[in-house]
Amino acid sequence: MFREAGLRNEREYVEYVQARMPWLRRLAYRLCGQWSAADDLVQECLVALYRHWRRASEADSVDGYVRVMLVHTYLAERERSWTRRVRPVADVIGPATPPLAGAEHRIDLLAALTKLSRGQRAVLVLRYWEDLDVAQTAAALGCSTGTVKSQTSYAIAALRRLLSNYEPEGSDTP
Repeated sequence: MFREAGLRNEREYVEYVQARMPWLRRLAYRLCGQWSAADDLVQECLVALYRHWRRASEADSVDGYVRVMLVHTYLAERERSWTRRVRPVADVIGPATPPLAGAEHRIDLLAALTKLSRGQRAVLVLRYWEDLDVAQTAAALGCSTGTVKSQTSYAIAALRRLLSNYEPEGSDTP
């Protein structure tokens, strides 16, 4: 009986990961700004998720639980040694999703995001790409709503400065 429950939990985990992998990779990419770093972040998060799957699967929102894990793993990365790297493992989940295809301005915005602090980048990604409200963002980051508001304000001001001279390629603006 316990073995059956374990197999069912493992099946649910694999189904969840297969269904949500594109979202996880996009979120991680928006945080990291590089696909290789995003894949490492997702891999590390999924290993932790596997260990805590029973608790995660019982949460009100599995996506919310995983989002918090991913963001906390990302924010904890700055505390690690630069020499520590995760070794790649065989891809047992399936083929990776292709990188974001989109307008040139989106790429420029993502490049500008990489110049922000990790905290500011996390706030903007959660607020504007993940469409979380201030309270949800604060819960995901483990901080106050006031911190979310101030970091959002500082991050937007920094992006304005970074993109103040931006002109899309092929622009006819003199």
